[in-house]
Amino acid sequence: MSFHLTFLGTGTSVGIPVIGCDCAVCRSTDPRDKRMRSSVYIRTPEASWVVDTGPDFRMQCLRENIRSLDAAIFTHPHMDHLTGFDDLRRFTVEADHFLPIYGTAECLAVLERMFIYAFNGENRYRGYLKPFPKPVHGPFHIGETTLTPLPVQHGKVDTIGYLFTRGGKKLCAYIPDCKTLLPHTIELLHGVDTLIIDALRHTPHPTHMSFSESLEVQRMLQPRQTWFTHIQCEIMHSVEDPKLPPGVNIAYDGLKLEWNVQ
Repeated sequence: MSFHLTFLGTGTSVGIPVIGCDCAVCRSTDPRDKRMRSSVYIRTPEASWVVDTGPDFRMQCLRENIRSLDAAIFTHPHMDHLTGFDDLRRFTVEADHFLPIYGTAECLAVLERMFIYAFNGENRYRGYLKPFPKPVHGPFHIGETTLTPLPVQHGKVDTIGYLFTRGGKKLCAYIPDCKTLLPHTIELLHGVDTLIIDALRHTPHPTHMSFSESLEVQRMLQPRQTWFTHIQCEIMHSVEDPKLPPGVNIAYDGLKLEWNVQ
């Protein structure tokens, strides 16, 4: 009886290696420096779902042998988190099979505009993508897991992370894109076992947390484990990971986490 989380991707919006970049990280042969766009896959005893479907989603599913999904949830409507949406069609093959799609009203509106053919009700055939939009206004359940939206500031786009709770235990929080945590979100995060948070690079960025900013959050919340994600090519894993404090590490594509649950 386990709650499994797999990092499908841990990279920034352009991925690593970056097109046309000849830096040491983009030329690295360390697989931990090969980063697809940020996303995670979660599997519980009752259900499985993905958080965000970026442009690498198809290859991520093939790499991790993902064969079924009970839902897809989204953090915000930026292209590196949405543009693999049509590849969800492989999880609604049957003509009467719909896939619940969770996100803010703004995010769902962008998805509907981008993929109108999937939402307009005219294409309900076998093999077509058939989404069932479910706006997120507060906590909701997938199986026995409670998913609580975590509003954060990330540029000018309404963005949320998610807190995953089972049996009253705050197992994990996933916040891939943020610059500032709102007070209500900080309150919700107290007592979380594992924090997965945006940590783009060392140098400041207007819409993403730097390593130092993410470490401030880690020191404030004191989770058992913290994983940095949404990493830019300024960060080489083998160089930067050993410098982090105990209980803080840089995530990498394919990394798997597990919690025992009842």
